[in-house]
Amino acid sequence: MILLDKKKDITSFDALRDVKRALGTGKVGHTGTLDKFASGLLIVLVGRALRLSKWFLHCDKKYIGRICFGSQTETLDPEGKVIEEAALPSFEDVKKVLNQFTGEILQAPPEYSAIHVNGQRASDLARNGIAPEMKKRPVTVYELELLSWQPPYADIFVHCSSGTYIRSLARDIALAAGSRAYLNELTRTHVANFNLKDADINIQGYEIKPITKEVISNLGLPYFDADENEKEKIIHGKPISFIPPSLSLDSSAVKSAAIFDGENLIAVVEKEDGKWKYGCVLREI
Repeated sequence: MILLDKKKDITSFDALRDVKRALGTGKVGHTGTLDKFASGLLIVLVGRALRLSKWFLHCDKKYIGRICFGSQTETLDPEGKVIEEAALPSFEDVKKVLNQFTGEILQAPPEYSAIHVNGQRASDLARNGIAPEMKKRPVTVYELELLSWQPPYADIFVHCSSGTYIRSLARDIALAAGSRAYLNELTRTHVANFNLKDADINIQGYEIKPITKEVISNLGLPYFDADENEKEKIIHGKPISFIPPSLSLDSSAVKSAAIFDGENLIAVVEKEDGKWKYGCVLREI
């Protein structure tokens, strides 16, 4: 795993290309795209750790964003052309509507996004002059705070579930306050319990971190150690015969768990139809 500090004005794909070149391998993937105009924490997995991507993709995230009020762009970010203009809202107007966007909400993703509509990316349809139908989806905003107000700009802090678009949040806050807006800047500060402060910025000096018990804990997954007999069964994909009582099938809160051999992660198991099954096995190559 690499905690990468992605700079703005490069795509997440371009950031990965630099990592691949520095490490001399193509077995590299990120676990959640950041838009080109955005910066911040990009978690990169290397080699066999790519099999763990799904458990990183669903993590909650934290952001610092800057909303520019008074106009809305087609992309809801600074790279698009202005399509709507409106008067600036007051501080009180903005502060008053924030409660509408906390908790579980329904949110329409931006037209310029990687969401697939009828088998095509919404952004591809939009660039071809076709307005895609962006159906609202449930997302959760755990915390939303107005950090500063210097019209036309407002800085916000957002703690949200995976799948939340901060560009859409900026658009919707402005509409609720009787204005228009786009997201001018965005920095992702956290993914689960991983912190931007711990990220690497030197392309030639990436620190590859092993997937340790601390990493698994930061993902919010429980873990346990396998004995020697269990280890042999696991790396050969045989049925799991031991799960600690603390990971009871009756516990709805526990859906996945990691299995270690000492400090080495060897498998992740998932609960499905009342049984524990392998999510992935990281056997030696």
